[in-house]
Amino acid sequence: MRRISGNLAGFVAACLALGAVPAAADPGSLPRGPGQRPGPKILYGSAVRAPQLTNAAPWRARPILISGASAYRKGEFLYQDFLYDDTGARATRDPGGKRASASLFSPPNGTYTYPTGPGYAGNAADLVELRVKPLKNATAFRLTLNTLVDPELTAATIAIGNPPTPRAWPAGAGVRSPAGLFVTWHGTTAEITDAANGLHVANAAVKVDRRRRQVELRVPHSAYNPHRDKVRIAAGVGLWDKAAGRYLMPGAAATATTPGGAGGLASPPALFNVAFRHREPFQALGTTALTDPAWWRDRVQAHALAKGDVSPFSAQVDFGRLLSGRNTELTGRPEGVPRTGRMNRILASRFETRQGADYSLACGIASPTGCTGQLLGRLQPYAIYVPPGRPRGGRYQLTLLLHSLTANYNQFSDSRNQVQFGKRRRPSLVITPEGRGQDGFYNSTAGADTFEVWADVARRFRLDPSRTSIAGYSMGGFGTYKLAAQFPDLFARAQPTVGAAVPAGMLASVRWVPFLMWNAEKDELVPPSLFSGASNALKDLGYRYELHVHARATLPAPAPTPQHLALALNDQFAPAARFLGRARVVRNPPRVTFVRNTAIDFPKLGTTADHAYWVSRIRARDTSKRGTIDVTSDAFGVGQPPTTHRTGRGTLRGGALGPRPFSFERTTWGRSPKRPRRDRLRISATNIASIRIDPRRARITCAVKLAVKSDGPLKVRLARCPGRD
Repeated sequence: MRRISGNLAGFVAACLALGAVPAAADPGSLPRGPGQRPGPKILYGSAVRAPQLTNAAPWRARPILISGASAYRKGEFLYQDFLYDDTGARATRDPGGKRASASLFSPPNGTYTYPTGPGYAGNAADLVELRVKPLKNATAFRLTLNTLVDPELTAATIAIGNPPTPRAWPAGAGVRSPAGLFVTWHGTTAEITDAANGLHVANAAVKVDRRRRQVELRVPHSAYNPHRDKVRIAAGVGLWDKAAGRYLMPGAAATATTPGGAGGLASPPALFNVAFRHREPFQALGTTALTDPAWWRDRVQAHALAKGDVSPFSAQVDFGRLLSGRNTELTGRPEGVPRTGRMNRILASRFETRQGADYSLACGIASPTGCTGQLLGRLQPYAIYVPPGRPRGGRYQLTLLLHSLTANYNQFSDSRNQVQFGKRRRPSLVITPEGRGQDGFYNSTAGADTFEVWADVARRFRLDPSRTSIAGYSMGGFGTYKLAAQFPDLFARAQPTVGAAVPAGMLASVRWVPFLMWNAEKDELVPPSLFSGASNALKDLGYRYELHVHARATLPAPAPTPQHLALALNDQFAPAARFLGRARVVRNPPRVTFVRNTAIDFPKLGTTADHAYWVSRIRARDTSKRGTIDVTSDAFGVGQPPTTHRTGRGTLRGGALGPRPFSFERTTWGRSPKRPRRDRLRISATNIASIRIDPRRARITCAVKLAVKSDGPLKVRLARCPGRD
């Protein structure tokens, strides 16, 4: 049994006290026909060029896109920051702040909130990237921001030089660190000051590119020349008070023109975001998940800002290496670009509702008109785990691991859930999309984000698309049911944990996707009345599934374990990883059953689900209701496999909560009986107006005979068959 963290019991008590609620892709990395490709259109979209990730002269290097990493590329030094980590110091939370109040399992560590007036967009000081480049007569610095609505509202300081004595940053930044010079930018101005005496030295040339959200500063050699030295560089971003000519100081509560969340600090710093944080931790299970969280990778930043000392955050930039033009990834060092392990990557999305973030927005399980989510911008974060070792044939399996309600993309980044799913006999990449917020239920933009992340991973890694599975916890469990039912021909297997299923009628689509469902018998949020609907539906359909119902878990003190969280706290998913195994996706089955639900299509987002396997262009007669199509091709020469249903008991061992007894029920299939091959399709349809069949994949000819049962007119087209297409 894995030893329980000393903080775990405290974490449980805190949960209860707070009212806890549940580049171009490699051609072989995505499914390729023949015929209709599985999954939604957005999965196959071309790569997007987000303006923030593009260059204008003199900048040429490609971005790193892995947060917390640095590299030397094409004569430039690059640092990639984290997204939406612009949370400032850790103080007393703003009583009117929306971000933390609705984010039980993804609150930021910093407590700063933005002014509510126009231009700040809830994200105006979020650093995306910092670059350094030596020029003939100057040193160029480039800051890329996630949001840049009004450059007059944002400010940044770059600290340059190696003196050991910490110096106060200028313009009321409220922090200190070693520096010889400071360059402070706001709007169209950048002043260079002597760190020792605060005297003005010169002005840096400023170029603001609002489309790219980039600010370029050029420090002339007459003010400072690094030559070929190794130079300490630090940087931070905040807001600017134009009237006062200094950084905008936060108060206890945000107003239209003043930041909030600085209550309890006698001299609050003005910075929201600091660069060169190569050692920000991931969030592990324990009390800190609620009392000192690191979900947004901002914990070390928030603590340092609260002390007013940002000395830990810097980079030693080697100008000799920059002048030589050598590319160096710094692999194997904390500041380097990782090749394996857990990472936070940055996605360039095709969607941007508007710049910034709005944490007052709420989605939910039922959003028929769609929901934008809280993270509105074009750049979106996601988590990925790359297991060590080279996969057989050079191609990874892929596992989608979807996060819970009120959680974020780093939910599994310090868990065995992620690692065990990745370190299977055949290694699997494990990805957790953010879903543009904490409550999207993988609908609308949250669903679109999931497939954009998948497509991004396919561009950067060699995947085996025939070995893709899906899993998730709580809301992620719901997402597992939902996406598997919408796009069953994408997945080999599915593993929801403490998830409530989509309407049971939609599960008819998952005929070829075996499920392993883990639930808790005393779950406060997903009781048997919610999860048994899925198992009963799959049992009645005769589909392959296994349901484990775990008994109540307890901790000795100080409070009983919330049952909805027990499996997460136990953190033992080895049996689930074995279930996912090396399973292959069924592409061309002899029988296709699909439920058409136009209510969750969102065609403008490219997530329409109107096809499965060799049946496509499935149109409902009445789009306000679900329709069902069931087609059997007798050309395969097989019958329905026999089913066996069993019940029993087992024990989950090796987790943090000790042995976990569970009851199980499962339905398995035997070998399908052989039948005479016939050029015939047997079709049953309810509320379906038309379908299209791919004859090659269904193994039929253009002269196929049709046996149809339908509750209304049904048009059947055969692809590439003259007169029948």
